[in-house]
Amino acid sequence: MLTINPIDATLWMLRRNEIDVIKLYDSLSPIMQVATGATMLNFGYWQGDVNSPVKAQSNLCNLVGNLADLRSSRTLIDVGSGYGAPALEWSREYRLGNIVCVNINSHQLANEFKLALNKIENAQAFHTRCLRAGITYINSTSLCLPFATGTVDRIIALESAQHFKPFDSFVAESYRILKPKGILVVAMPVTVSLDNVLKKLFKLGILNLTWSSEHYELEYVKSAIRRLRFKITNETMIGTQVYEPLALYYIQNRKDLRQKITTHYPSYIEKILCKSLVKMMTVSKKGLIDYIVLKAEKL
Repeated sequence: MLTINPIDATLWMLRRNEIDVIKLYDSLSPIMQVATGATMLNFGYWQGDVNSPVKAQSNLCNLVGNLADLRSSRTLIDVGSGYGAPALEWSREYRLGNIVCVNINSHQLANEFKLALNKIENAQAFHTRCLRAGITYINSTSLCLPFATGTVDRIIALESAQHFKPFDSFVAESYRILKPKGILVVAMPVTVSLDNVLKKLFKLGILNLTWSSEHYELEYVKSAIRRLRFKITNETMIGTQVYEPLALYYIQNRKDLRQKITTHYPSYIEKILCKSLVKMMTVSKKGLIDYIVLKAEKL
């Protein structure tokens, strides 16, 4: 059973620097893998007849890929790529020849990634598959991307930019490495009308601790992108198709999910997770948080 020191976890969530985020994901991201049996690390887009986390996560990948117009892309940088599962989907769907997964968490890029996929195929076969798909992996921070100026067609940050601190430094780096008319697509949770600390503490409740990222305000995200000479060409708010259906799925299937999670984690972790999802649904219904999928073009 995986054990987590509550004091350590609390400090990681409060400080949220890059090292803390790595430790947090190393400790808690397996919860999603255990619950879904897959390797994606996003909330999913529960539109249409989607009725499972895996389908919802794939649905979000499709939404982002279509918005990024990946069919006309030669070079895609997936920043904050997790275990690389979205990159594999995009490679299959759009037949991309060059995808670079950038992740500050070397554990996800190396050992844990291979072990997770070992359930499906051995590590050598998976490595060969990635090479054929044109996928490479780089251990780097989002604030200093190791690419030459003006060399990239597309940049995607799929449910990762909420961790980038400061956010505008990531946007500036994206602008630097993109070609003219290159496209940046960001999909991320945001707050709405919670632009001061007291409002956030009072309104978000338990999410102040368990929403383990920066709580960027919607208008700040858009203004940072515009300020750094991008033109926002599409912005879609999908919070109602993210938070509530995810929480309802968990509540409706809690007995089975709790059994899976508590075989790997103490029971209090599952209780906190459930309370956090319910709170997320509640504040989403009140319009205090949302989820933006945004497309911006370099001017």
